[in-house]
Amino acid sequence: MTAGPGTLLGPSDVRELAAALGLRPTKQRGQNFVIDANTVRRIVRAADIGEDDAVVEVGPGLGSLTLALLDGAGHVTAVEIDDVLAAALPATIAARLPARAGRFALVHEDAMRVTALPGPPPDALVANLPYNVAVPVLLHMLATFPSIRRGLIMVQSEVADRLAAAPGSKVYGVPSVKTAWYAEARRAGAIGRSVFWPAPNVDSGLVALVRRDPPPTTASRAEVFAVVDAAFAQRRKTLRSALAGWAGSPAAAEAACAAAGVPSGARGEALSVADFARLAEHRPVRNAPSAGGS
Repeated sequence: MTAGPGTLLGPSDVRELAAALGLRPTKQRGQNFVIDANTVRRIVRAADIGEDDAVVEVGPGLGSLTLALLDGAGHVTAVEIDDVLAAALPATIAARLPARAGRFALVHEDAMRVTALPGPPPDALVANLPYNVAVPVLLHMLATFPSIRRGLIMVQSEVADRLAAAPGSKVYGVPSVKTAWYAEARRAGAIGRSVFWPAPNVDSGLVALVRRDPPPTTASRAEVFAVVDAAFAQRRKTLRSALAGWAGSPAAAEAACAAAGVPSGARGEALSVADFARLAEHRPVRNAPSAGGS
């Protein structure tokens, strides 16, 4: 990175920008702005971003991370839902990193609804994701943009633990399995509260992602995710009970487990994404209701 002290945003820069925009960060949109230049430099280094990379960033806010990414990447596309922030960000880029402004694109939209991005297909996702929507946004971006081969996201520390959890862990659950469908996830560091304004009341963590193929299966992603949701809806119950509604009955759930080579007395937290894929293949075929007459 070549960005000098005057390029990246510090605490006073962030507050001045916010004041000029009449902006008060809202909890509703999980707005906690990074005010520490060393933190954004660290994130870009950990993400291994270089001139060959096209990066998509979700929730750029005032541009703290955006500037650091743009200084190192070949292209950056930022997705911002907030009207005020989206309107201000291009001017911040032009003022602080004018030589790179042509490599930046802004999409003013809800990240959960984005289906296309301008510029080259993104190969990396790097973002400080809003805590309240971090998991659905991550899954949507991985599903919608298969060109994303790797990522580094900052999320609430507990969410980071869940995303990176392995089968058998107490925090292993729906986010763990669904993320594993797309990518290998691992914890990549911790972030303190003092680097944000306003400071959140929780710690943050970095999660590194590397895209991989989903497990071989004849089931669709939706079918696999349906059995995952069913297994963890009542996570203290065994699969025989938890999957009864999904399969049609406890006996049918037990039969599906047997066909998939999964113990029906196990709980969802013991299964890998490949186990869930096999279960999805063996969901009993429901009989169609007979047509009634009068």
